[in-house]
Amino acid sequence: MSRPPKHELPMRDGVSPSTVGLRPGPWLTVLDFLADQLPNLSKDAWAQRMQQGLVVTDALQAVDVAVPYAALLQAHTRLHYWRHVPGEAPIPFEARVVYQDDWLVVADKPHFLPVVPSGQYVQETLLTRLKKSLGLASLTPMHRLDRETAGLVAFTVQPQTRGAYQGLFRDRAVEKIYEAVAPWRDGDTWPKQVANHLRTGDHFMTMVASEGPVNAETHVQLLAQDPSRQLGLYQLRPSTGQRHQLRVHMAGLGLPIVGDRIYPHLQPVDTAASDFSNPLQLVARSLRFENPITGQRHSFTSQMPLQWPGQMT
Repeated sequence: MSRPPKHELPMRDGVSPSTVGLRPGPWLTVLDFLADQLPNLSKDAWAQRMQQGLVVTDALQAVDVAVPYAALLQAHTRLHYWRHVPGEAPIPFEARVVYQDDWLVVADKPHFLPVVPSGQYVQETLLTRLKKSLGLASLTPMHRLDRETAGLVAFTVQPQTRGAYQGLFRDRAVEKIYEAVAPWRDGDTWPKQVANHLRTGDHFMTMVASEGPVNAETHVQLLAQDPSRQLGLYQLRPSTGQRHQLRVHMAGLGLPIVGDRIYPHLQPVDTAASDFSNPLQLVARSLRFENPITGQRHSFTSQMPLQWPGQMT
């Protein structure tokens, strides 16, 4: 039997499709399968998506809500769907593309804008906005920044070179420099080197230091101080890339970054989603690396400001 022709799955409003594999099971309809296997959406919400043509086969054929699961499983091995969050709250800050060529895009991300779709954010993410504005369906981040962190994010353009670019971060071949505003104490000596083992804490949002081999290292340097506000401007140079690494390390020094709602104490996040008045004072200030495809030496600098004299807007 010949295979059905492959079809390129299109973006819809800047969102690339997600994929779910099909397997034998007790589900009577495809709708039953989706509601059971992807329960973040209710059965009614899945039915609405199917009625809107947002669930399709490899051949881009929309799947009706009444299609028997067993019949579909005989003909297909996976389904594709486009994520959508009804009433998604707008994030009123814009990113700026600082570099683009055939292989690479670098954007300067504002505070509060997530990098990739997750949870309550799909349209209001850096990746979706760039896919829409640049028309690049295959755009993929080389690394991540927290939603609360501003600064530089690099993306690959072509799937065949994605591994080479992402490998730069895995192999620690990217020089990353951050800046942060945090408390200042008279008498501290600088620079400081922080090295420990980080793991996920009791709450899924947190990371904690624990016993184990070192997997997180950060070089911390004081750049300037403001004794009147008891604040300092710090340069942070991580040589590893653990989640929340810089925030945990600064809090561990007793110098939690200004605006941090997680460290040293986790605060309610339900109100933080729409409160843009107190951004985390952390910026991914520069990225430097050698392009693995072209050999060009890249150096990028973020223009996102911190609440520090000479930077505030």
